[in-house]
Amino acid sequence: MTRSDVTIIGAGPAGLAAAIEAARAGAKVVLVDENARPGGQLFKQIHKFFGSREHFAGTRGIDLARKLCQEAQELGVQLVLDTAAFAIYDGRIVAGTTPKGTVQIESERIILATGAMENTFSFKGWTKPGVMGAGAAQTMINLHRVLPGSRILMVGSGNVGLIVTYQLLQAGADVVAVIEALPKIGGYAVHAAKVRRAGVPILTSHTVLEAKGEPEVSSAVICQLDDFKPVAGTEREVEVDTVCLAVGLTPLAELAWMAGCQCEYLPALGGFVPVHDERMETTVKGIFVAGDVTGVEEASTAIEEGRLAGIAAAASLGLLSPDEAEERMTAAWERLAALRMGPFGEGRQAAKEQLMKVGKAG
Repeated sequence: MTRSDVTIIGAGPAGLAAAIEAARAGAKVVLVDENARPGGQLFKQIHKFFGSREHFAGTRGIDLARKLCQEAQELGVQLVLDTAAFAIYDGRIVAGTTPKGTVQIESERIILATGAMENTFSFKGWTKPGVMGAGAAQTMINLHRVLPGSRILMVGSGNVGLIVTYQLLQAGADVVAVIEALPKIGGYAVHAAKVRRAGVPILTSHTVLEAKGEPEVSSAVICQLDDFKPVAGTEREVEVDTVCLAVGLTPLAELAWMAGCQCEYLPALGGFVPVHDERMETTVKGIFVAGDVTGVEEASTAIEEGRLAGIAAAASLGLLSPDEAEERMTAAWERLAALRMGPFGEGRQAAKEQLMKVGKAG
């Protein structure tokens, strides 16, 4: 059995940031991930981040992933890859399955940075080959260099839908339209502007009714919506071979549930999320959370939460003085507050504060 001071499940931006902070404080850190290499979603993000310099403005996700991975390895973080964590026993033992069998890691502290999964919704023909999540399409083009299709309909105008649309265009696909059930675009204006400049229409108050074709998709029927109800007579068929669904993400909180962590349902954060305090510690002492498992946000936000969790876990082991831990966490909270400013972050900030109130009460 492997032993560590801190075991982190999930090697995406939150997990890597947590590993770096804990290892920098002197902890023996084991970082577990089901993929063949660390980095998570960052390796699919070929676009440049924007915002402030401290939030990696001008940096591509793939470059940031390389930087974080290198820093973690230089600090001695032990990577356990191709390993899917499936249980936490006795509050301290992480069990995982690998191509060669199972592994167990006994740890003083655990940080869950398990991320989120893509949502979907059902419509006639939604199980046909050619209907997929936008994240799956992004994986195909940016990691495997394979086009999922040649004529694509994107469902959902949030940041994921808009960014993946532009990347599909860069990869050589023809995106016939982006449709959105809401009466307004869900993502940032800068992403929507790039898509429109490329000639792709964004149709708000629209949805997909059916994916046609046998066996694979050859066309899709879309229609207008009024108060989220289809408007009779507005149906039209568009020739496509792929329908991408970018309709939100749900936090992957199963391991937190299994470990006995209290969870709350908060729509602003994507669903059920683990209750935690300002140190990112859950209602189960010694188990911390960070990133999209605590509520779906941006990669830069996940990194700051990862830093908080890594610092707090190390401090709880006595590896940082209270003053030093407080100083580092205060700085991270200030950066988080800056990230959550504006209309897209206000609801999430309020939901996070609600979670932390529950955590303190518990």
